[in-house]
Amino acid sequence: MLAVRPYVPSDSGAWDAVVEQSRNGVLLHRRAYMDYHADRFADRSLMVERHGEPVAIFPANALGKTVVSHGGLTYAGLISTQALRAESTLSVFEMIGEIYRALGMDNVVYKAVPHVFHAYPADEDLYALHRLGARLKRRDISSIIALQESFCFTDGRRRAVNKARKEGVQIRASADLAGFHALLSEVLRKHRAAPTHSLDELRLLQARFPQQIVLYDARRDDELLAGAIVYDFGRGVHTQYLAASEEGRRVNALNLLLADLIERYAGRHYFSLGISTEQEGKALNGGLISQKEYFGARGVVHDFYEWAL
Repeated sequence: MLAVRPYVPSDSGAWDAVVEQSRNGVLLHRRAYMDYHADRFADRSLMVERHGEPVAIFPANALGKTVVSHGGLTYAGLISTQALRAESTLSVFEMIGEIYRALGMDNVVYKAVPHVFHAYPADEDLYALHRLGARLKRRDISSIIALQESFCFTDGRRRAVNKARKEGVQIRASADLAGFHALLSEVLRKHRAAPTHSLDELRLLQARFPQQIVLYDARRDDELLAGAIVYDFGRGVHTQYLAASEEGRRVNALNLLLADLIERYAGRHYFSLGISTEQEGKALNGGLISQKEYFGARGVVHDFYEWAL
């Protein structure tokens, strides 16, 4: 018998066990990752159980009368194990709706996990949303390299990588989070933006996940030229942050860094370079996405649905 109930902090161990066994959960869905900014969100997460055993989780928060899955995560939605099938997923969504209606919520913004991040097919949630009349609200486009398929760098990208090598640029795993965060902040400031994570938050997250959140940097004569923070999801990796200094751009340090990382993680299934859309998906940063495509990356969408309760 299936049941859905609100998450409570004592469920954290069971929650993480579901993520570990799930078809579509990643590092972002672990409670130690989600809860680093718990004070910013009114948690409305749910546990899904069959005969008392957890079989799925629903990361979520409340924003007014809207439930978001989850406002502090790039994507979430229903994170399910093999125990949930199509019909049982329909039942789970009906119960989710009942719980949120009882809490006075009007709608759910559902940030679906893109299929490329699934360890095993897990699109029953999208079918359930269709059955419930949910509509596509937003679509971002991310760039992914399928590492086990044929892909190639453009000639220009190969020349840029070779130039960086000739300039003496060296790549290494690094502990200099402060230096990288300062560089990243400087780069984003020119675009009137700021890093999503503060330096203290990055330090906290890396301390919690030292094997899965790793900083790599490109240096010449110990000068920081470029850096990348990589999230290791197991089947694949995601570049959470990328930045290069003016000198780093001149000597193509970031190109060499990305080429090195692609080779370093060549045994994985995918290499994610993140989204290139702005204004909730309505604008495409053509220059940014082209830079990713020059490495052989192609598009995968991040879909947001609105489900009226």
